[in-house]
Amino acid sequence: MKKTINIDGVDPILFVGLNDQNIKVLEQNFNSKIVVRGSSMNLDGKKEEITDIELVVQNMLTIINQKGSISIDDIQDLISNDDLLNNDLSDQKDTIVLHSHGGPIFARTRGQKKYLHATLDNDIVFAVGPAGTGKTYQAVASAVAALKNKEVDKIVITRPAVEAGERLGFLPGDLKEKIDPYLTPLYDALRFMLPSDKLKLFLESRVIEIAPLAYMRGRTLHNAFMILDEAQNATKMQMKMFLTRLGVTSKAIITGDITQIDLPPSDKSGLIDAINVLKNVKGISFVEFDSRDVVRHELVKKIISAYAKKENIKEKKNV
Repeated sequence: MKKTINIDGVDPILFVGLNDQNIKVLEQNFNSKIVVRGSSMNLDGKKEEITDIELVVQNMLTIINQKGSISIDDIQDLISNDDLLNNDLSDQKDTIVLHSHGGPIFARTRGQKKYLHATLDNDIVFAVGPAGTGKTYQAVASAVAALKNKEVDKIVITRPAVEAGERLGFLPGDLKEKIDPYLTPLYDALRFMLPSDKLKLFLESRVIEIAPLAYMRGRTLHNAFMILDEAQNATKMQMKMFLTRLGVTSKAIITGDITQIDLPPSDKSGLIDAINVLKNVKGISFVEFDSRDVVRHELVKKIISAYAKKENIKEKKNV
């Protein structure tokens, strides 16, 4: 059976990959002849296999449109799915976290989809894993979605300013100018998700509030979406303080990477402590990410895996 698939909806270079690596993955897993010329993909093989390849290709196109790229791991995941015929990503509308003015924001990886459902189903979610897995970005997207849907009245985003030792009074400028260098990734995310005029209005009216963790003490936040970012750098007391700010009908997401703790050796990470103390509390969900959830450059996955392997070897030697 011969079949031609139109791939003109994406950049052909992104589709075939560097040195045609994406097509080679398909050829290694299927017996059909696969040839890509321009915006057409020509298949020649058994009918049943052509059907499987066609669905994989459609899902590849969907992933490229969703996140602007596709990795070999993404393709392997599509091919290895046991229920391929029911794995049409184009129909998985529940993976959309937010319809933003910059375009839809998707939960792309399996870890991110689990994260999305955990956020929808629980009032407190801990998202723990390496850099590049979308922990912070998706948390902000979920908060903006809740605000747009009038599920909350306010968004509060905070980070421990470890580099400044929380002694922000010694830095020049007002509170916003003092803390902004530590919150740049959060502002970048918000700028993509909200039009500049609306974001400015929300910040000025404090509908969206961004503040250092030290300034959260003594507050109770009702009907708010709270985000504690870089939580591995919060102390045990700071973590308890943040979690007990949760008011009526509020939600909280705590994100962090326990391999990047910048606290002094004498201070134990509040994130690690909270995971141990709260792991059996109903209504609190813990989502763990790994290198398979990285949505940055493909090399980032390899870097994270290499460091993880080194740490495992080190731990075994110390046992």
